[in-house]
Amino acid sequence: MILLVRHPAVARAWAGRCYGMSDVGLSRAGAMQMHALLPELVAWGPTHIVHSGLRRAAVLAEAVAKASGAPITSDRRWRERDFGAWEGRSWQAIYRATGNAMDGMIDAPDSFRPGGGETTSELAARAIAGCDALPAGRVLVVSHGGAIAALLGSRAGVPPRDWPKLVPPTGGTARLPR
Repeated sequence: MILLVRHPAVARAWAGRCYGMSDVGLSRAGAMQMHALLPELVAWGPTHIVHSGLRRAAVLAEAVAKASGAPITSDRRWRERDFGAWEGRSWQAIYRATGNAMDGMIDAPDSFRPGGGETTSELAARAIAGCDALPAGRVLVVSHGGAIAALLGSRAGVPPRDWPKLVPPTGGTARLPR
């Protein structure tokens, strides 16, 4: 069994901004969310923990590993989408500069590169490869909304247009059978 967890809420300075692969930390609310999640994730009994390597995911994964004694691994394949030049910009500024171009992420998943970053199909292929590389057992993966939605959507045969509905809230979970 695989338990996918989206990282807790990020620092307030990043609200409304595109942060994709940017290495941002948690907000106070995110830290509280992490502490609230910890008992549930430890009780789930992970035999291995994997995280994206970005602080907002690593901090939760490290806390679960410390409390549970489960081994922990960092795997870049579980990172959020690479938004290229859009990273760090507000979504409003991106919209003002590009109009509806961001719709390309769902309308042209094989070719549109937001900010020159990675396509939706590349994100999905990366998340699938990360999932396929997971060890056997009860694996807890602390990742990001885009990677989780791309994996779930791909596995369920859901078209990319509907993947935004699969993005869990910060601190949210999704179970994925093997």
